[in-house]
Amino acid sequence: MSEQPRVGEGRVLSEAALVDQVAADRAAGLSFVFANGCFDVLHVGHVRYLTGAAVEGDRLIVAVNDDASVRGLKGPSRPVQAAGDRAALVAALRVVDYVVVFSDPDVERLLTLLKPEVHSKGSDYTVETVPERHVVQAYGGRTVIVGDNKDHSTRDVIARILAGEGV
Repeated sequence: MSEQPRVGEGRVLSEAALVDQVAADRAAGLSFVFANGCFDVLHVGHVRYLTGAAVEGDRLIVAVNDDASVRGLKGPSRPVQAAGDRAALVAALRVVDYVVVFSDPDVERLLTLLKPEVHSKGSDYTVETVPERHVVQAYGGRTVIVGDNKDHSTRDVIARILAGEGV
């Protein structure tokens, strides 16, 4: 891992702009970590996941599911925030360097395109259960599990809000 300082400006980029930025950063000797998710209602579990991912390389790329894919994964009442807003919130986190919104059913295509050295997933997975682990392994990357125990969920936050419950 290089000693280069983190970008710290969390930019939301188009896929084409991200490809160009990765090429430029990689030419400068920087390594990449890739994380992904819906990030519908940002909570401490997301922050811990992304913070854990960021230490695995020089630049953290976060892929945020678009609205249609969130609906497909989470149901017709989701997302509660539009993809652009979710991407902006994730980009505002100091540990995040680049954010891209994606519409694919999974991140295999993006992983193959960007070839990050590290693909990070949250603690609700094991390395053996990460669906994209074979794609990452095929190009020579590694898969890591980061973050705290999965005892936070957007579903639970939304339920507490709807029930009018606090902590």
